[in-house]
Amino acid sequence: MSVTDIVAAGCDSDRVTPPDHPTPATTPPRTAQRRPAARRLAGVLPPWLALAVAGLGGVASASQSSVNAELGARMGSAAIGAVVNNIGGSLLVAVGLLLLPSMRAGLRTLRAARLPWWTYLGGVGGAFFVTAAAYAVPVLGVAVLTIAQVAGNSLGGLAVDRVGLAPAGRLAVTGPRLVGALLGIGAVVVAQVGRPVGQLAVGVIALAVAGGLAVSVQSALNGRVSAASTTAMGTVANFVVSTPLVLIAAGLLGGYRAAAGRAWPGEWYLYLGGLFGVCIVVALLVGVRSVGVLRTGLGVVAGQLLGALLIDVLVPGGPGVSPGLIAGAALIIVAVLVSGRGARRSRQVGRDGAVADLTGWQTSRPIRPPS
Repeated sequence: MSVTDIVAAGCDSDRVTPPDHPTPATTPPRTAQRRPAARRLAGVLPPWLALAVAGLGGVASASQSSVNAELGARMGSAAIGAVVNNIGGSLLVAVGLLLLPSMRAGLRTLRAARLPWWTYLGGVGGAFFVTAAAYAVPVLGVAVLTIAQVAGNSLGGLAVDRVGLAPAGRLAVTGPRLVGALLGIGAVVVAQVGRPVGQLAVGVIALAVAGGLAVSVQSALNGRVSAASTTAMGTVANFVVSTPLVLIAAGLLGGYRAAAGRAWPGEWYLYLGGLFGVCIVVALLVGVRSVGVLRTGLGVVAGQLLGALLIDVLVPGGPGVSPGLIAGAALIIVAVLVSGRGARRSRQVGRDGAVADLTGWQTSRPIRPPS
């Protein structure tokens, strides 16, 4: 579905062509441009449903971090877990392009949209995060990684929404949104309560925070690609960019040398990182196009924390949980709820006269770098 179709589907239909001025054949009636509700689900969902999808993406993210870290540990380098993750995701995307006509149609629509080159760079953030997470999980555990990530995600989400990088356009930094971001940062501190100072891996925590920032930008840019074509195209663009970067990073970090001569594990679930990655990207795209980057990011983190807590408790040899960690997880969920209070529909006219509906869509005019 093109952005023009989406805008037409959302417009009021009270303007009717008089009988003595029939609609030209070259201009189909406005109602003809509408799409069935099922076709629009990938674009605009009710806020509660968009957040639920984001939460499921968070559970997939926790699982992805866990299996990638375990595979990396078995192969002698965390970078190998990231490599297998992205290769698996790229293969799934390639199979989809081969088997699904709708994905190929979306590719043609995207090519016709003529987006600026920078909108395709969302995969850079994805490559950074998946590699950083593979290194951080063995040190921090999945739950602490998640809580650290939300600090960057919260700040990044505020900045991205404010400058209008996402397809939802510019979103004001309201009081509730700012409080939600600050609560996310506070959760990082609370989760560390009770840990000896010598066990605080400040550098690794900073890496996880930077990963959260990267995910905010990834969500926004992939969301623009998705808005110009279909949700699947945002996923395609993500893996096309991120996979080569992950392969290069693994070489620079010595991952291939470390894995040379080692036997690959036989557990099938250690190779599901790519599948989880596709689920995460789709959840981010659906959420960003409905509720913005900040709330999507916090919704993902809420689901991620719930999954991460279970993983840290149930996986043999896991770090377990502490009262501070549980309190940090609860604080993140509060941040999700607070950030959504006072949300409102609004419209903003950009420099080129295009109107952006801040609940989800922009017009089909060429996208320019946000000012």
